[in-house]
Parts: sequence; C-alpha cells; structure tokens
Amino acid sequence: MGVPKRRQSKTRTAKRRAQQKIEAPSFISCPQCHEPKMPHRVCPACGYYKDKEVIAVSK
Repeated sequence: MGVPKRRQSKTRTAKRRAQQKIEAPSFISCPQCHEPKMPHRVCPACGYYKDKEVIAVSK
C-alpha cells in the first residue's frame, strides 16, 4: 500500500475539501403537468417519464 512521503499542507487539503460542498437539488417542470420534478425521474404528480405513462397515479 502506498504511503505519503511528505505531509500535505493545510492549503492543499483545504483546496481539495472545498469541492465537497452540498448543493440544493435542481428541479425542472414536468412537460405533461408542469409540476416541479427532479430531472431523470418519474413525475410524482402525473406518473409520466419521457412522454410515456410509467405509473398510474390516482388523482
């Protein structure tokens, strides 16, 4: 197993950790019902995904 030859500086460690931030999930509007939904997922309001009904949602 590889072992570091020299200790990493605090600056270098902080630069690496600066990329590990939490982002709010992005939302798009559903093309069928125009409700907000997460991209690449079935719409929870109408049950459509890519212009096809995937699940039947009772209204």
